Amino acid sequence: MIIQITHKLRIIRMQHNKKKPNLFKTYRLGEEFIRVFLFLCATISIITTLSIVFILGKESFLLFTTVYETQGGNASAQISLLGFFTDIVWQPAILRVGIWPLLTSTLVISFIAILVALPIGLGAAAYLSEYATPRTRRILKPSLELLAGIPTVVYGYFALTFVTPLLQTIFGKSTFGVYNMASAGIVMGIMIIPLIASLSEDALHAVPQSLREAAYGLGATDFEVTTQVIFPAAFSGIVAAFTLAVSRAIGETMIVAIAAGAGPNLTLDPRQAAETMTGYIARISTGDLSYNTLDYNSIFALAFMLFIFTFTLNLISSYVARRYREVYE
Repeated sequence: MIIQITHKLRIIRMQHNKKKPNLFKTYRLGEEFIRVFLFLCATISIITTLSIVFILGKESFLLFTTVYETQGGNASAQISLLGFFTDIVWQPAILRVGIWPLLTSTLVISFIAILVALPIGLGAAAYLSEYATPRTRRILKPSLELLAGIPTVVYGYFALTFVTPLLQTIFGKSTFGVYNMASAGIVMGIMIIPLIASLSEDALHAVPQSLREAAYGLGATDFEVTTQVIFPAAFSGIVAAFTLAVSRAIGETMIVAIAAGAGPNLTLDPRQAAETMTGYIARISTGDLSYNTLDYNSIFALAFMLFIFTFTLNLISSYVARRYREVYE
């Protein structure tokens, strides 16, 4: 009896003296290095963005604080912020710098591009997600995304040498000139089709299969399931794809520089030639620009406006994505 009690006491003492498990995270040098590296990557991205904004704002501010002279030196004046946003003439030679001729052509060409890309891109996304077999999807989706790898300068010459002559053949040379906003907008729409199609297809494909099965169980057709169930469920992803495509169209340079024209023109007629904001920046930047001249400062002001447009679109996209995001358990 005494031996048994002694044995039990020995067991209790051993259990009490047993080392308690360490529930805290073990320090690993490799994991710490990875964490610091990722933090530095994020910090560099933020600093780079803020630096770009600072430089654009600083150089744009010079546009409105410097006194400029005309080409003949007969007059001098200072560009006003009000005139920059209200004047309808863009002629730096006579000290009239109104953004509307460049802004209007940018919006017209972007609008044409969206009219071309949105229905085709959403149609391609719906087919790949809901109608195509897995084998067909594996073949068609990479083939569609090949369009995104074509250099934009090639798209520009495609618009100038193929689309413009095609429009002239259909509507007449007197209707469409060699340079026009319509051909630039059409080709730009072709360029952003893969962007809308790929991102929208990913959003549609992410919708849970249970929603499809429930709709089919109620007797819905493939088209009804796609348009009344899948599209509303993936609405936030489609809006994100649309916003990214619009930003890409607004910031495109080579297509509009080659096919749209090289002169500011305040018009809404897509048959006419007009220069966009990015086209003007590309044309002026190719020459020898002196620091703090009107041409030099104006390209930074236009670039800052493009940044504001893109940033605003991203804010709208983020709001819509949060507002209409569907969460599935």
